[in-house]
Amino acid sequence: MTDLSRTSGEGFGLTLGYRDEDAYGAAVDELVAERFASRLVARDATLWGPDAEDEASKRLSWVDLHQASRPLVAEIEDLRRDLVGRGLDHVVLCGMGGSSLAPEVICKAAGVELTVLDSSDPDYVRAALADRLERSVVVVSSKSGGTVETDSQRRAYEQAFTDAGLDPVDHLVVVTDPGSPLDETAREAGYRVFNADAGVGGRYSALTAFGLVPSGLAGADIGALLDQAAALAPVLGSDDADNPGLRLGALLGVANRAGADKLVLAEVDSGLPGLGDWIEQLVAESTGKQGRGILPVVVESTSASNFSPSTDDEVLVTFGPGSVFDRTPPASGFSATVDATLGGAMLLWEHATVAAGRLIGINPYDQPDVESAKQAARDMLGGDASSPTPAFTDAGVTVYDTGEWLPEEVSTTAEAIGALLDHLDPEHGYVAVQVYTDRARDASFAGVREALAAKTGRPVTFGWGPRFLHSTGQYHKGGPATGVYLQVTADPSQDLAVPGREFTFGTFIAAQAVGDGTVLADKGRPVLRLHLADASGLTALEDLLS
Repeated sequence: MTDLSRTSGEGFGLTLGYRDEDAYGAAVDELVAERFASRLVARDATLWGPDAEDEASKRLSWVDLHQASRPLVAEIEDLRRDLVGRGLDHVVLCGMGGSSLAPEVICKAAGVELTVLDSSDPDYVRAALADRLERSVVVVSSKSGGTVETDSQRRAYEQAFTDAGLDPVDHLVVVTDPGSPLDETAREAGYRVFNADAGVGGRYSALTAFGLVPSGLAGADIGALLDQAAALAPVLGSDDADNPGLRLGALLGVANRAGADKLVLAEVDSGLPGLGDWIEQLVAESTGKQGRGILPVVVESTSASNFSPSTDDEVLVTFGPGSVFDRTPPASGFSATVDATLGGAMLLWEHATVAAGRLIGINPYDQPDVESAKQAARDMLGGDASSPTPAFTDAGVTVYDTGEWLPEEVSTTAEAIGALLDHLDPEHGYVAVQVYTDRARDASFAGVREALAAKTGRPVTFGWGPRFLHSTGQYHKGGPATGVYLQVTADPSQDLAVPGREFTFGTFIAAQAVGDGTVLADKGRPVLRLHLADASGLTALEDLLS
């Protein structure tokens, strides 16, 4: 039997399903007794234990951003009026991870256009550069100021503006932490600079300048977004069993303890398209470490595989009014329906994620395995790592056996895929599909997620590289060793130089794929990379995977 509980208020509803009322109730009581909520909003860095205290002490400013970010609203709106008055009405965002995913969902929900450049793929970059350049304002967002993808994109735009006889100073806006390398160079160049709060980590930065600047410049009502968060903030800070942040966090924590460590996310008439992608990076990067964690699985609809049917290691979550679980009961007994405004949903999930981290026993603020992939990519670019040797080539597909786990007798692409799936744990495993190509041009290839989920009966995630490296990439390497990894790479139609660098966008994205695969293999994860001579080969590969 699944027990149900509901929390509701003006413009908000939360319905939870769980199979053990005693365990769930005990987890909520534990968080209330510890005064978790009030200590969180008071920025108590001891909540996650002594090992996490140093990092947490530097990352807790997100709890009151609905107030602290207010002064930004008028500043951003004034800049938008100035830019539009000068004919600059096409907003491009160069950023990765939380710096791009939050503005993307904010703008989708608002129905305003934002071009998100969060890729190293030369075809994707070239298409962005060719789109309304003279009308473009480019927001360059990097918390550290040293993100290589973002730095490369900035260089490409600066060169494009210069070649077109346009002054980059008129077109570039920078968002970064105060004192970062980008902060210094941008101010020296004369760019408009917004400093974000250095006490907020990237995945919790939706309501900082990282989320608000590009969204506001694109035309989203960022003042209303802060109002929505502010409306829910008082109850989220209360030490009360009805606190929805504690309740949702307790559900995730109890489910994880019971073996339901996958979080399947589906949107149902919420008006918040893309919210699942933002939650995916928040939850995966916050919880996936020390061999533990919660793996988000974003699905196409509630009729998609992994949601219907589901598996007993999945928590099913929908966004939008009304519950679907009376007709689609989860196999695990764990479910949630969240009906909230976007600002409220963002703050709710941030509170729930750190509460779940407390119950799971991890530090939700570090990301130890993200840096390892970045370093591996740098090693490839610098010639400090050897280039991989293919296992074989079959009908235009070059097959790489990263980690040398593939049986010697395998000689076709179909057999290699079958061998990878043979490694899939039928009770706890998942498949991660990672595609390093132009995500705009090749968007239809994402359909292989559903096909593989139906074929295997197991949770399947889909990520565009290098975008996913800044979200689920942490979970892949730091979470439970239950995944199998299918990488898809392809030669671009034409490479593109990175101005002022010795590498090209093509060599960079290739190094990112190889580097991440190497780190996964070093951790004992089976990785299969299929390299196509041309992205047109994706159609045949999609048929093969289906």
